Amino acid sequence: MPDWKGRRGKRGDSGRSRVLVVAVVPLVLAAVAVVGLRWNDAHGRGDSPTAAFAVARAAATDSGTGNAYRVEVEDGSGLDPDKAAAVVARILAAPRGWSHHGEHRFRQVAAGPAGLVIRIATPETTDRICGESGLDTHGEVNCRVGADVMVNLKRWQTGSPEFDGPLAEYRALIINHEVGHWLGHGHETCPGKGRPAPAMMQQIDGLKGCVANAWPYDTNGRYLGGPSVP
Repeated sequence: MPDWKGRRGKRGDSGRSRVLVVAVVPLVLAAVAVVGLRWNDAHGRGDSPTAAFAVARAAATDSGTGNAYRVEVEDGSGLDPDKAAAVVARILAAPRGWSHHGEHRFRQVAAGPAGLVIRIATPETTDRICGESGLDTHGEVNCRVGADVMVNLKRWQTGSPEFDGPLAEYRALIINHEVGHWLGHGHETCPGKGRPAPAMMQQIDGLKGCVANAWPYDTNGRYLGGPSVP
């Protein structure tokens, strides 16, 4: 009899333990689910965090003709999106740029469809977004992915040691080069020693005898190109 009572007591303890486990496990799973939802809400879906961008609005319009584009600046970059957009607008409208006396027209929008999105982002965010399309920007350069032109904040703020000119001119090269890709232009190389480097040349890799140049056209409207790079 004592042995039977002892075994009965043990069976009762085991039953209570199973009840406790059954009750606790759903609570733990629910807590994990809540934490997961909060992480996803804060950091975006997927394995890596997503960045937040501020849209430039001051000079945007909801009507007009031309290629609609939007300018965005990553939060925390220290840049004013409207000031950055004003720089971009001047570059796109310049006669020596892709507008080329009306050959292409651009208009800034803040909402609605935009076939071109110019985003100024930290090197880390640029690497992540460009890398999603298999492009290795290794924290240093810019890229174009579909409708997005990704401008590396480091290049926007510091220029390039290979570019002999003011920062404003290098910013023009960034926009002209990447928007050139968006328009369908491929890479080009130096056409000859002492001549202007094409805007579609990867000038950050060296000028190969050419002279630094930010613009696709000269002051006479002639295209400043070079041999295509396969």
